[in-house]
Amino acid sequence: MKVLGLSGSLRRDSHNTRLLRGAGELLAPEAELVLFERLAEIPPYNEDAEHELPEAVAELKAAIASADAVLIATPEYNASIPGVLKNALDWISRPFATTPLMGKPAAVIGTSTGLFGAVWAQAETRKVLGTIGAAVLDRELPIGQADEALREDGLPREREALEALSATLDELLERAAGARVAA
Repeated sequence: MKVLGLSGSLRRDSHNTRLLRGAGELLAPEAELVLFERLAEIPPYNEDAEHELPEAVAELKAAIASADAVLIATPEYNASIPGVLKNALDWISRPFATTPLMGKPAAVIGTSTGLFGAVWAQAETRKVLGTIGAAVLDRELPIGQADEALREDGLPREREALEALSATLDELLERAAGARVAA
């Protein structure tokens, strides 16, 4: 089973990218996390360019289509979704009838250096994914004060946060397995 990981941060030492990699280590043995690492190459969404997809957009669409589930880790910029992540989701949403996110199991997690752990960005990202048609888990994993809250391997230090991350991943894989059976 393949889970596509998408970090909403472009920063080289991103806490959210580390969190995704750590989450990949918690996945069941039959699952693997594959990170999409070309978010910075996606140009601003332009409806005039929809029919001639930029290479990075085409690659992201193909990666989502071939994945069994999507896991997004997002920071919070100005109380919302980072622009690069929202832009990528806008590209993926078009045309709506053929979006690879339609019915795709998806989960959103996040961390930030502030106290609230990107809780608003996670809520906004779940809303956008649901609008696009993804089967979004109604869970959040806000991890605040990322500098102290994450171990070197990207996993949360606090037992409760680690258990919540594990439960989120288990539910995501259960949904993905159910979607496979239904197909």
